[in-house]
Amino acid sequence: MKLLIIEDSISLRRSLRLGLKNLGFAVDETGDGAQGLTMAVTGEYELIILDIMLPSVDGITLVQTLRTKQLSTRILILSAKHEPEDRVNAILTGADDYLTKPFSFDELHARLINLMRRGELKTTSDVIYVDNLALNLQLKLLKIGNTIIDLTPNEYRIVECLFNNQNKVFSAEKLSNHIAGQYDLVSKNTIEAHISSARKKVRVAGGELPIQTKRGFGYMVQG
Repeated sequence: MKLLIIEDSISLRRSLRLGLKNLGFAVDETGDGAQGLTMAVTGEYELIILDIMLPSVDGITLVQTLRTKQLSTRILILSAKHEPEDRVNAILTGADDYLTKPFSFDELHARLINLMRRGELKTTSDVIYVDNLALNLQLKLLKIGNTIIDLTPNEYRIVECLFNNQNKVFSAEKLSNHIAGQYDLVSKNTIEAHISSARKKVRVAGGELPIQTKRGFGYMVQG
């Protein structure tokens, strides 16, 4: 799942990025409001973590602009402003949730999960079934029966992307963007190595990973 952090504190931004990447999110970040607005409009993010006090464009104006453009991306405000009117203004403007600083990372994670449940989900369940495989989106697990397949974070992100977008072909570039964010690059050879490794792990568990290679186009899972 792709997530954008717009926060002008470099240390907090990097800490959030590390923690969220370890949880399986593909994370992009910026400390500038104007750049964040451009990224939010063009980047197809499912979630945005947004500070209010930002250079160039403040967080409330950014939310207003996104909602005017009919973007349904879920937005969590993360701000040191803690007065009730600050919360009310942010929610009425179009934010989905509001968390004050300082905060617990566990609470932030729980709130993001809640927003994911409330969003326009691509599936009607937290579990996607393909053949005899079950992908649990909340627990970030791939299973055959009761056997958990030990995927690396990037292997999981590739499987999640393709399972969650069945019958769609994803190029190596699109998969790179999904698993690493638009400012990092994962090479085609690396993606193929991740898929090959995931295939072997699934076979050891007694199954077949249903990722098809469309030569010259990319990869897909046929539903």
